[in-house]
Amino acid sequence: MWYGVLCGLAAGAMWGTIFVMPKWLADFTPLELALGRYLAYGLIMLVLLAPRLAGLLRRLMPSDYLVLLRHALAGNIVYYLLLSCGVQLAGVAGASLVIGLLPLSVTLLGRRDHGAVSLRVLAWPLLLVVAGMVCINVEVFSRGEGVAAWPTLAAGMLCAFGALVCWTWYAVDNARFLKRNPRFSSADWSGLYGISSGLVALLLAPVLWLATSKAAAPPRDWLHFWLVITLVATAASVIGNQLWNIASRRVPVTLSGQLLLFEVLFGLLYGYLYQRRAPHPLEWLAIVLLVAGVAWSVWLHAERRPAAAYQAPPA
Repeated sequence: MWYGVLCGLAAGAMWGTIFVMPKWLADFTPLELALGRYLAYGLIMLVLLAPRLAGLLRRLMPSDYLVLLRHALAGNIVYYLLLSCGVQLAGVAGASLVIGLLPLSVTLLGRRDHGAVSLRVLAWPLLLVVAGMVCINVEVFSRGEGVAAWPTLAAGMLCAFGALVCWTWYAVDNARFLKRNPRFSSADWSGLYGISSGLVALLLAPVLWLATSKAAAPPRDWLHFWLVITLVATAASVIGNQLWNIASRRVPVTLSGQLLLFEVLFGLLYGYLYQRRAPHPLEWLAIVLLVAGVAWSVWLHAERRPAAAYQAPPA
């Protein structure tokens, strides 16, 4: 289980880059960011899996294709489209605030899974997480730039909540699938997931082209776009998703929800680096509360872990 916790932490470090990518590429629309990222992800995984792709495809059952499709949409395309809108409208901290509710939403949805710790036992760690998110909430809204910014901020927060719903469902459904299907290693399933996401992005690309072909857009730096997109696709999608699949197999769903906070913490860290500033006092307090909540939850799961309940699954 501890190996799964470390993989979850490392996945969060990779995923944190997605919060600043919309700021790095502010001249591009959220749809362009989402399709570009997953086209790059799919192409990278296609190259990596090419030598054994035929064998992997023969192992897929018809129901597996439906799982890949719904995961590609909920866990990748739709999720990142909504998150990008949230970041561009509400800022990195505002979007991080909403996505930071993942520990609560995933824990509630996965509370009946095997190995889950009861909500009564997790009440205090979850309260620390809630307190941390309240601190960020107060910080974000207290530093607003006037009434005129509120409609934009509200729209961004609504998009972020949509992203929260998508990823909550994906995180629980993916963890359950991996634990039920040991015939796929974490690396194989991550690769197939990447290729399916790339295919969905490729199918949606003509829609984007038709929507923007008649619109007069100013010149943009496409070389910079593809460099950043490829970097984030490699870190967050290729490496991060593989690490998360390993973690999903090795920890209970209720603990995986807490590990998702690392994505938020690293997203905040990268946001501070991008803005070249230190966290404000309330943000420091939020970070301390979030880390304490996750650490406490990990300790409770380790204390109550049934003997031999988590054997080393295929990586």
